[in-house]
Amino acid sequence: MSSNCSTTWLPRSRRAPSEGRSLLSSLLASAPGGEFYRDSGLLIVSELVTNALVHGTPPGHRIYLSLDLDPARLRIEVHDARRNREPVLRALTLDSEAGRGLHLVKSLSAHTGCSPREHTGKIVWSELTA
Repeated sequence: MSSNCSTTWLPRSRRAPSEGRSLLSSLLASAPGGEFYRDSGLLIVSELVTNALVHGTPPGHRIYLSLDLDPARLRIEVHDARRNREPVLRALTLDSEAGRGLHLVKSLSAHTGCSPREHTGKIVWSELTA
């Protein structure tokens, strides 16, 4: 079973989610069956990169995005430099204006998680299955 991978360092700026979506779009366009993951994958990349930008990446650091696609699944990893700030799934109310992103990620993913990075920070990940 072969896989297609793509990785990049994203800037700590408002451009980061867009650049992440572009990388995913390119990866999916080059792989047979990649279109299956397009809509959910783009939303998940946007949410995880935005969370890393807003909550997990201190000034002077960048965000690392890793995408791994094989015939059975798409794995999205977002690495940031803040170890002690694991994502929090907030309780939602009808008038909640924030906090929906992780709920969307969880509902669209087969598996999600968070683990420490080797030297500093954490990895927040999501897997979509075929």
